[in-house]
Amino acid sequence: MAAVFAALLPIFLLIVAGFALKRFVAPDDAPWDILERLVYYVLFPTLFVVTLARADFATIPVGSVGAALAGAVLAMSVICLGLRPLLASRLHLDGPAFTSLFQGSTRWQTSVALAVAARLFGDAGLALAAVGVVAMTPLLNVINVWILARYAAPTRPRRWAVAAAIARNPFIWGITAGLAINVTGLPIPGPIYDIASALGRVALVAAVVTVGAGLRPGHVMALRPVTCLAITLKLVVMPAAAIALGAALGMRGTTLAVIACCSAVPSTSSAYVLARQMGGDAPLMAEIITVQTLLAVVTMPIAITLAASG
Repeated sequence: MAAVFAALLPIFLLIVAGFALKRFVAPDDAPWDILERLVYYVLFPTLFVVTLARADFATIPVGSVGAALAGAVLAMSVICLGLRPLLASRLHLDGPAFTSLFQGSTRWQTSVALAVAARLFGDAGLALAAVGVVAMTPLLNVINVWILARYAAPTRPRRWAVAAAIARNPFIWGITAGLAINVTGLPIPGPIYDIASALGRVALVAAVVTVGAGLRPGHVMALRPVTCLAITLKLVVMPAAAIALGAALGMRGTTLAVIACCSAVPSTSSAYVLARQMGGDAPLMAEIITVQTLLAVVTMPIAITLAASG
């Protein structure tokens, strides 16, 4: 576990650096918005292309990894929906607050998962984590947009609008391009591949720094019960479900550890943006993301170590 913690420490130090930069060097939102857009629309799609284009899928259990992670997402969705009547009666949780609980319990911080997988397990870990992106990104987008539309938004969006939003996701375009190059064997010229690889490495650092810039420590002073529930579901229950599913499907060692990594990361900062745009409880969402990120430095090493030794 000490080795896993040591490998994770630089990632979380980058998060701290991002928070410090936002607080003391560049407090305005404008440059961070530009960096987030650059990461989202250019750097991460490029990373997916170069990772998947040359990945040896003959050695990667794509179906099992995808099934374990997608299964964990679906399990968490069922748990949250099952708890909703109880939460509404006991905690008086309204629709917008429920959507923040749902997002905080199901969504994942892609940048942290990819960075940790790459640091711990190299290119093989990065390829496995990319499979997780393929399995989880479309599913999570569909489910969470539907939940927000159902319980928070004043009007429900049309089905075609949801489908169009998913189709425009640059992650999906990057994944599709990388898989197409891999399947067709289309050669990538050396200089272009080198440039794309360099951009991919920048993506991991820049994205983790922006996570730190989005933290709001002021939200952790008085935790609400719903926040504690979201922390437990995301950092404990979801990785336990993913590890159990992965083990049941025959996953062991590095593969199971990457499954744990992808499922144990905190919820994504983009959940806050989605909450603001679709009528969710944005302050609650910020509180959940911030506390999960702080606690994940402890819970992630435990989950990964347990999975790797299982």
